[in-house]
Amino acid sequence: MKPPINKDTQLCMSLSGRPGNFGTRFHNHLYDALGLDFVYKAFTTTDLPAAIAGIRALGIRGCAVSMPFKEACIPYLDRLDASAAVLQSVNTIVNEGGVLHAYNTDYLAVRQLLTQHQLDPALRFVLRGSGGMARAVAFALRDAGFASGTILARNEAAGQALAHDLGQQHGHFVWQPEHWQPQPQEAQLLINVTPIGMAGGPEAAALAFAPAQIAQAQAVMDVVASPAETPLIRASRAEGKSVITGAEVIELQALEQFVLYTGVRPSAVQVQAAAAFARS
Repeated sequence: MKPPINKDTQLCMSLSGRPGNFGTRFHNHLYDALGLDFVYKAFTTTDLPAAIAGIRALGIRGCAVSMPFKEACIPYLDRLDASAAVLQSVNTIVNEGGVLHAYNTDYLAVRQLLTQHQLDPALRFVLRGSGGMARAVAFALRDAGFASGTILARNEAAGQALAHDLGQQHGHFVWQPEHWQPQPQEAQLLINVTPIGMAGGPEAAALAFAPAQIAQAQAVMDVVASPAETPLIRASRAEGKSVITGAEVIELQALEQFVLYTGVRPSAVQVQAAAAFARS
């Protein structure tokens, strides 16, 4: 059990437009299980520069960053890890004696999951979304060897930019508007990186891809973490597809944040227990 909160207790936090409880419960559960003198609290802000300055000035150890701050925070940070620099998107800040280091553990988590699920890089993917998380997923795919894919995005400029950035070194990546209907060979791996299917959102009951597209795909990924079984994941399981859930992504990225903040890597059993507690 961790010590009572005292003057030496280290604070970690999150900044999000819509704060949730997963990170708070996950991190605090592990602090308690491992006896670490840390505490974690979720925040939102309407003054991002002041919030980042507060992390530096108050010696806050670490900060998870969610939408809409993943790109906007970059000018206020000092050093970008390769995982954040290539994406120009940050989801983790670590304060090293007043120097703010930026990482992207979303990217690291997706890379791990692609390997764990043994997805064939020859699959052609369709990724719906073009924001910071979409960049993390798209670059993880490219760096895992996926060389052909389509970005479906409402925002043409962002979608075109992401497709261009992906293809600068190798591969064939294009943007298409959201109403585009792919041929089966163009949509072997479907990936949702939008709020469609998110609990409490305006499209909580909606599918990010049409039933016919799901039926023709080989594998499906949904980064929406709440609920763990989104409409897209339920429909894909019913069709017998291989799936990667948002619950898996959020668990792995939170674990990598925990390690960056504390220098401690919990056991698999401890992580599973913390994730179950966070979702309960």
